[in-house]
Amino acid sequence: MLERHTHRDPHGSTAVCLSRCGITRVLAAAVVLACVVPGAIAQLAPERLYYGFGQRISIDVTPPAGVADSLRIRLYDPASGAVAAETSCASGRVDLAGLFPRLWTTREPRVLYAQLMVGTEPHGPPLVLDPRLTPDTARLIDPGTLEPTDDLVRGVPMFEGTLREAAGDRSTPVTFSALRVYPERDVVLHTDHGPMRFRLRPDVAPNTAYNFRHLAEGGFYTSVIFHRIINELDNGTRFVVQMGDPSGTGMGGPGYMLDLEPSDLPHGFGVLSMARAGDPNSAGSQVFICLSRTGTSGLDARYTSFAELIEGPDVLNSIASVPTDENDRPVTPPVVERAELVDAAPYPERAAPLREQPIMLDSGR
Repeated sequence: MLERHTHRDPHGSTAVCLSRCGITRVLAAAVVLACVVPGAIAQLAPERLYYGFGQRISIDVTPPAGVADSLRIRLYDPASGAVAAETSCASGRVDLAGLFPRLWTTREPRVLYAQLMVGTEPHGPPLVLDPRLTPDTARLIDPGTLEPTDDLVRGVPMFEGTLREAAGDRSTPVTFSALRVYPERDVVLHTDHGPMRFRLRPDVAPNTAYNFRHLAEGGFYTSVIFHRIINELDNGTRFVVQMGDPSGTGMGGPGYMLDLEPSDLPHGFGVLSMARAGDPNSAGSQVFICLSRTGTSGLDARYTSFAELIEGPDVLNSIASVPTDENDRPVTPPVVERAELVDAAPYPERAAPLREQPIMLDSGR
């Protein structure tokens, strides 16, 4: 039996929850089964998706037509946006680890982007270089006692690593086992109100971002409705629109659960985040799109934010304005007709994420 419910968190925000029973939980690593098929204009293409620690990272370098020299690969650090390293390269098959030994020798592995440069000009989407690390599992913790709790209202998700560090325990090492390497793609949700384009943020939530990409690429988000719309909370602040359940009931998912990830992307207008049950490690395919920073700031650290809107703010506002009943269900639910992966822009040319919008629409209630 599956049951949907909402609750208020200690900050006064309505939490986005779907309680599920009878769904078998599987490891997140098994979720992100994948295929990497380079797009036609991709300039850097990995030989495979995963590279074990210390192995050659074979990628194909395909320059623009008529270009044979002045090729370089630049590594960007998304945390700062700065260039982390750069070196010249040849066209054809190259070993990225040979060009950048730091990929395996670093003591602080984190997501980087590899961008092909011709002179000073970037070409094609970058490659996401995603370290596979020992996961840090979250539990519901009573903030007063720091003990595990089943209280969905008082309980706060906290990560095992944070709890061990607070207790002075640094005995559990983090293992760096592999790199996941793939061309960066944006996800376009084609809705009956128009398209919305999202940039995934594997730098803040790698497994969650890849899970959404995997489901979008596999056709999971086809003819899926927005089953929940809360344009305004009782205090007048804008909240969220929610989708991702092909059953349309708000109770369904992909048949597995995904662990909470410690994202530091603030919830705000256009930010895409995972819906879940009271158990912090119960996400799957349902997502919500935030409508304001003011209304959703209380969800930070409780839900995994993993993407941001870069095109289609008018579409989001149109969906949010659809009239709803007393249970926040749209009278005529908007539909995601299909999801599409499209090549991301070169890293230096990426569009800025859309932020707070001045528009305030009637909730329709």
